[in-house]
Amino acid sequence: ISELVRRRAAIVLEPGKEYLVASRLSGVAKGEGPAELGQLITKLKSAPESAQLHAKVLEAMTTNETFFFRDHHPFEALKNTILPKLVRDRAASRRLSIWCAACSTGQEPYSLAMLLREHFPVLTSWNVKIAATDLSPRVLAQAREGLYSQMEVNRGLPAQYLIKYFRQEGSGWRLNEDVRKLVDFQELNLIQPWVNQPVFDLVFLRNVMIYFDIPTKRTILKNIR
Repeated sequence: ISELVRRRAAIVLEPGKEYLVASRLSGVAKGEGPAELGQLITKLKSAPESAQLHAKVLEAMTTNETFFFRDHHPFEALKNTILPKLVRDRAASRRLSIWCAACSTGQEPYSLAMLLREHFPVLTSWNVKIAATDLSPRVLAQAREGLYSQMEVNRGLPAQYLIKYFRQEGSGWRLNEDVRKLVDFQELNLIQPWVNQPVFDLVFLRNVMIYFDIPTKRTILKNIR
C-alpha cells in the first residue's frame, strides 16, 4: 500500500501508519468481497495498475480534511494585503486568476470566491477565474454540487455568509450559483504532468505538501514557479 500511494500520489506513509491503512481500507475490502485486508492486497497485486480497484485504494488513502476559511489568517492576509495589491496591479487588464490546488470538497476555493464577492465588489465586472484541482473524482463531484451538511457549514463559515450566500436545501445548504460559477473544478494530480495550466496571479497550495518528501516538494514548487 505504501508503494502504491507513493507511486501514484507521492504520499509518504511512514512506518507506524499501519493503523491508518487498516482503518481506511476496511470499507474498500468489504466492498470488494475479501473479508481481510491481506486478501485485498493480494487482489491488488494481481490487478493491473489501471484497474478501478487501485483508484479506490488511492482515494481511500488520501486525506480530504478541509473547512471554510481554514486557519483564518491566510484569508485575512488575502483581504488586507495580497488582493488589494493584485487588484491595483491588474486594473488595466481587469483579469484575475487564482489556483487552489488539492481543493478537496471545495470549501477553500468557495471561501475565496465569497471573500471576493464580499470585499471586492469592483471585481464583479472583471474576468475572474478560480481554478480548483484535486486528484479525487469523488470529492470534486461533491465540490461541484456546492451542497454542504449542517456540520460542514458550521466549520469556519461566518453566520452572515451562510445567510447571504447559501440557501437551505433539505437538511443541507447549497451555495448560490453566482458564487459557484466563479470556480472551475478539474481533476489534477500534482506529481503528474500538468497539461495546459495557465499562468496564475495567485496559487493556494495549503495542507497538502506535508504529505510529500523533500524532492517531491521541490519539484512541485519548481513547476509552480
